[in-house]
Amino acid sequence: MTQDLELQQDAITTVRKFFAALEHGPVSDALDLLHPDVVWKNTSLPDLGGGLARKVLLGLDKDAFGFGVEMHHIAADGNIVLTDRTDILRFGPVRIAFWVTGTFELRDGRIILWHDHFSWENFLRGTAVGLFRAVLPRG
Repeated sequence: MTQDLELQQDAITTVRKFFAALEHGPVSDALDLLHPDVVWKNTSLPDLGGGLARKVLLGLDKDAFGFGVEMHHIAADGNIVLTDRTDILRFGPVRIAFWVTGTFELRDGRIILWHDHFSWENFLRGTAVGLFRAVLPRG
């Protein structure tokens, strides 16, 4: 039983470290937590395999782009981690916040599956709010 709890806690810690590295850098630390055979799935978008997933994530290392996360809930069952969170994508002055649930599967202590589910309606609403806030003068 203790071993199961340790495995679950290790899996949660890995996913938290992954998001922290995406958010605060260096992104290379996040990439180190991905299994070479990782598959990144997003609702209704094409799956990204290891090399392509890494290339997309490396784009976050540019000044014009950024990523943030507000973790609402995180739970594990063995090597499977479930997240309920708000992701924040930044493109210059535009910040797009939208709700995401994710499933992470770990193998050998690294993320081999990252499967996110989100609502396109929620994403588009977040985009509209982000654009509105970017063009509004702040006083």
